[in-house]
Amino acid sequence: MYKIIYMKADYEPWWQFDGWQEYIVTSDTFDSKADLEAALRKKLDYFRKNYPNEKMKGNQYYAFWTDDERTYCEACEDDLQTYHGLIIENDEA
Repeated sequence: MYKIIYMKADYEPWWQFDGWQEYIVTSDTFDSKADLEAALRKKLDYFRKNYPNEKMKGNQYYAFWTDDERTYCEACEDDLQTYHGLIIENDEA
């Protein structure tokens, strides 16, 4: 089983702070690696076209952002960057 999780938060997806699951926008499951790779290519194409900044950690985490998309944090009294993150999960050992 393979999965692509899309999350939107004020931190990159590899941090996975407590409660990170609350920021999941979509979660897609695939039975084969080929299906996962095809879907991942489409998602990467979309995010690369819409967000000029990209950072990757291994082959499991992708973060995309634009400097214009920020949210205000009342607790820290500052604007925080919004990140669009993809997390790739699989059952392979």
